[in-house]
Amino acid sequence: MNRSVPHAEGRRRPGYPAAAAVFAIGMAGTTLPTPLYGLYREQLGFSELMVTVVFAVYALGVIATLLLAGNVSDDVGRRPVLLAALGFSAASAFCFLFEGGLPALFAGRLLSGFAAGLLSGAATVTVMELATRGHEARAGLAATAANMGGLGCGPLLAGLLAQYAPWPLKLTFVVHLSLIGVAAVLTWLLPETVASRTRRLRLKPQGLDVPPQVRGVFTTSALAAFAGFALLGLFTAVAPTFVAETLDVHNLALAGAVVFSVFLASTVGQALMGRVGARRALPGGCLVLVAGLALVAASLLAESLPVLVAGAVCGGLGQGLAFRAAMTAISAAAPPEHRAGTVSAFFVVAYLGISLPVVGVGALTLWLGLRNAGLVFAVCVLLLALGVGLYLARRPSVED
Repeated sequence: MNRSVPHAEGRRRPGYPAAAAVFAIGMAGTTLPTPLYGLYREQLGFSELMVTVVFAVYALGVIATLLLAGNVSDDVGRRPVLLAALGFSAASAFCFLFEGGLPALFAGRLLSGFAAGLLSGAATVTVMELATRGHEARAGLAATAANMGGLGCGPLLAGLLAQYAPWPLKLTFVVHLSLIGVAAVLTWLLPETVASRTRRLRLKPQGLDVPPQVRGVFTTSALAAFAGFALLGLFTAVAPTFVAETLDVHNLALAGAVVFSVFLASTVGQALMGRVGARRALPGGCLVLVAGLALVAASLLAESLPVLVAGAVCGGLGQGLAFRAAMTAISAAAPPEHRAGTVSAFFVVAYLGISLPVVGVGALTLWLGLRNAGLVFAVCVLLLALGVGLYLARRPSVED
């Protein structure tokens, strides 16, 4: 059995802040295309449904990687997996940089999903394992901030460059490739925390492993994650189109900032969970998410950008609270020998939430238009989050 050694291979090597920086750079690449989809639509002439399908390919890549290679860093080590993830991220950037039509966009998003699937497990564990004694809590917050902060910085960076710099569909990915180079150097310098490693890569399909005694906690927690990730998916895939077509705001930097706000709020929500306590954070987060979704729907009815931003901040805060509380609940309830499989199953449900509802929005736009499709989405996810929140408020299943 492989063992992790938190401070292996020298004390002068970069620590968990460097690992968090690598994590953030890798995750930023997965959301870079968000404010650019409108430009691709104009250039290639495809529909809003196709935008959501291109986006959903990313989630399929993440899910496939989690199921097939979620624990591979336990065998081959953290650094090789992090370098492989950065390689997938670079390949994705090249697909967008030399984009020649829809096939290149699909390939870029799929490769981006592979990168995120590897990073979500290996990078999180690396950040935690490199924490020195007494800094474990800071490292946990750093991992959270790197994950959600990186996802939020992607649209912000791309929006600013596309709006105010030349070559809007090229420069963003040139800059990210430069950042990937920096991340690769940092990764090479990181201590390896897996003491016993194998040279042969063994992919072991994991399936959805949820022990019977965990299923009650898992069901409510996974549904809460599904609803929260559906909101993130909506903002990441189609919020810039909402801003441009429904709210008549065509500044790409502003569109990227709107998406950034939901991920920043999610990071804050996850950081606050420790103070709120898991018992209250899971139902409370669901109800805050409900308020955020109500504001998103109101912004579409009133055609108001400030209300949309308020919905992004409120919804992101609720998503962050509920998500971290759900992770805490599942980790506490799962037996040690089934913990990794249960957490992987949890992430599969979450990433289904980031893809399937968004594709539904894209399909509905063909019949209802973008504004009405957004309203249908907001109401459906609101009802799901409300049901889960009220159920948990009556029957709390999470211990602090």
